[in-house]
Amino acid sequence: MIKTKQIILSFLSIFALSGCMKDSDVTEFNKPAMYWYNKIAHSINNSNIDKADNYYISLKSEHIKSPLLQTAIMMLANAHMNKEEYLLANFYLDEYEKRYGDQNNREYIEFMKLKASFMGIQEVYKDQQLIQDTIDKSLLFSQNYPNSQYTPLVDMILIRLYMGEYMLNENIASLYDRLDKPKAAKIYRDKNNNSIIKMSDIKIPPKTLIGKILD
Repeated sequence: MIKTKQIILSFLSIFALSGCMKDSDVTEFNKPAMYWYNKIAHSINNSNIDKADNYYISLKSEHIKSPLLQTAIMMLANAHMNKEEYLLANFYLDEYEKRYGDQNNREYIEFMKLKASFMGIQEVYKDQQLIQDTIDKSLLFSQNYPNSQYTPLVDMILIRLYMGEYMLNENIASLYDRLDKPKAAKIYRDKNNNSIIKMSDIKIPPKTLIGKILD
């Protein structure tokens, strides 16, 4: 996670400096937009996503108005998502929405950002805030797009998130039971009493919450 944040900060610094980069990354310059685009696609196909990121910086810095940028950004968003680098995926999705978001594609972009947040949840007990944030995003998506084609997937995401939240509350309550703090345990069990999920609905998943439901 720290490495990913450092990469994002590096991107922001590089963009601010008009695309400067290390000699060891990409030493070419002043190339046509199609050249950089093909380099991005080739690097992604070869699973060299770091190199593709650098080629994107060259494309953006040398051809800021190129129509190829739109496709390149989405290619990189999906590539990072496939590599389980969800913060970087969201970085590119934010970039895409800022540049190209409109009424025709905003629903898709918002769903992809929601998917990236959900896929980024690795352990229920370590990602409590991300779980709550993703629940909020899911509810907001359902409110904004009540007839969305993605509604079944968003509903499935919400169910998985509520399951994780329920398990977390129950484990915290059990911990307070062992510490002989019944009032504290009751607070968390009361939360579960108001949940749409019941323990009988839950099959204990593996270490991760998400499984493979969005593959």
